[in-house]
Amino acid sequence: MNIAFERMPQDYSKEIMDIFNYYVENSYAAYPESKLPYEFYTRFLDMTKGYPAFVIKNKDIKKVIGFCFLRAYNPFPVFKETAEITYFLDKNEIGKGIGKEALNKLEQEAKKIGIRRLLADISSENIQSIHFHKKNGFIECGRFHNIGKKKGKNFDVVWMEKTLK
Repeated sequence: MNIAFERMPQDYSKEIMDIFNYYVENSYAAYPESKLPYEFYTRFLDMTKGYPAFVIKNKDIKKVIGFCFLRAYNPFPVFKETAEITYFLDKNEIGKGIGKEALNKLEQEAKKIGIRRLLADISSENIQSIHFHKKNGFIECGRFHNIGKKKGKNFDVVWMEKTLK
């Protein structure tokens, strides 16, 4: 598949929110319990100011198939070398290597702006994401037990980290 990463502009709110809301409604990968409005996309843009944020497009069919970004782990300057990572792909694009490409892209961009450590905040119910991160060099560094509850089910929040070389 021929994919491209484009800087995350304002005009993809529908495509991005549709992808995100799929996970809101059908998984534990996104924490809200119900769909978020298209206007929420501006929150993604706000939280990623000064950080790499991309729409992932299939260039062959000119379609948005995902998004990925880094954001501040903490706003205080003492944490400026650490960022939190986020990515979501269209449900039909999982398992095609696109997540790995997104991770590689974000790692390259992170190094350019002085980020040395990436953090991933993952629901314990999102086993696929935990395996993906382990396979790609992240290690579990913390776990908050039973702090989330979605669809009537309690879950842990697993923190994973990766040091960039």
